[in-house]
Amino acid sequence: MSDQSFAVFDIDGVLADVSHRLHHLTGRRKHWGRFFAAAEADTLLDRGRHLLMDAAQAHAIVYLSGRPERLRRVTQRWLDRHDLPTGALLLRPNGDHRPARLLKLELMGSVAAHGSVAFVVDDDVEVCRALRSAGFTVHQATWAPDAAPMRDAQEREGRS
Repeated sequence: MSDQSFAVFDIDGVLADVSHRLHHLTGRRKHWGRFFAAAEADTLLDRGRHLLMDAAQAHAIVYLSGRPERLRRVTQRWLDRHDLPTGALLLRPNGDHRPARLLKLELMGSVAAHGSVAFVVDDDVEVCRALRSAGFTVHQATWAPDAAPMRDAQEREGRS
């Protein structure tokens, strides 16, 4: 990353449709291994893709995801397979189980240290609220199928 203008995109629920794997997060026992193992089969959300492609015309792209670092290769292959713009990929450190709002707020600080942030796109209400409170321009993605189990997991268990 260099001194420039960034457009920051979450992946799950903004670009990737995770609805096919949410059943692993319902019920008392969450099956995180199965949930993450199915990430490669996510389909691309058209509204997110269109917004990303438009943003890439004017800004450097940063992908900011609550996915664990161990999914870096899977995530990069997914981005490449869908011909999405090249950009920095910031992921949750393995073993970090803080709520997504805290994790992403911290990671946004490192993005902002390298240039101006034009805007952030995320689907998580708590993440959007935290980033707005910190002064970032945030667009909340509302186009993904209901991902309540994932949002709950992000906030309560610091996963995804």
